[in-house]
Amino acid sequence: MKGDRVLCIVGPTASGKSALADELACRLATSVISVDAMQVYRGMDIGTAKTPVSERRRPLLMVDVADIGDAYSAQLFQEEARSCIDSLCSEGKLPILCGGTGLYLDATIDDMVFPKGDTSSETRKRYEKMAEDEGSEAVYALLESRDPASAELIHPNNVRRVIRALELLDEGKSYAVQHAGLHERAPWYNASIWGIAMDRERLYRRISVRVDQMLQDGLVDEVEGLVAAGFRDTLTAMQAIGYKEIVDCLEGSCTLPEATEEIKKRTRRYAKRQLSWFKRDGRVKWLDLDQMDTNGAADMIMEKEML
Repeated sequence: MKGDRVLCIVGPTASGKSALADELACRLATSVISVDAMQVYRGMDIGTAKTPVSERRRPLLMVDVADIGDAYSAQLFQEEARSCIDSLCSEGKLPILCGGTGLYLDATIDDMVFPKGDTSSETRKRYEKMAEDEGSEAVYALLESRDPASAELIHPNNVRRVIRALELLDEGKSYAVQHAGLHERAPWYNASIWGIAMDRERLYRRISVRVDQMLQDGLVDEVEGLVAAGFRDTLTAMQAIGYKEIVDCLEGSCTLPEATEEIKKRTRRYAKRQLSWFKRDGRVKWLDLDQMDTNGAADMIMEKEML
């Protein structure tokens, strides 16, 4: 354990994490480190709900660090996010981690070592081809049917980890068993984790409003540009919420209203998975945003953390 202190803001999509983290960063004169598996990619701005540069009051790190199609992973995120943390700590600043990708957060703040596996094995190649041909949801669905416990621990968009879990199953092993006590591993940093909670229906309304705003802000144009740049197959394989549906719409598989409703539905399901992940972590201290606003939540964190 390095012992350096970090502050983490987590919760489901559209719950207000970014606004809270930015407010805290302003008060503490520090930077925010995004913990989002999709925001690392350049060019995926509207659909991943990146805070626009013009609205960032403090630096936002770990966004736009990879090109679409790069073989990015939790392990690579771990290395780069820790470098950001260590740099801020060396300057006497408190790093604020903010995001909803539970695996990436755990990889950063906990002592997590990633199994390698045989990258040239026929088994891996078979599952990689399945992901390429049928999309990441297909391999994730296969893992869910064969080993639900392991599927629960892996982000659906983390195709590499899903494929590794399937490889382990073929070897007679379980990813879940190998990672028993997921949140009991040794900490890498002295992390304080605050989670955002609110009424489920209110969260769903916020998701609906956000998706509508994404469409108004130009999500269709963003996807059209990425497809024109040659990223159509990558977006489809990634199954990034908001992008695959618009690709389907552009190709005539559905109407824009149908694509919009599908985005909202998939986002609601994703929010449920995020909540399930963070609720398993006994370290999370929950903030009820039905009872307070962003400033009130920031006040509470400042008081409880004695900042």
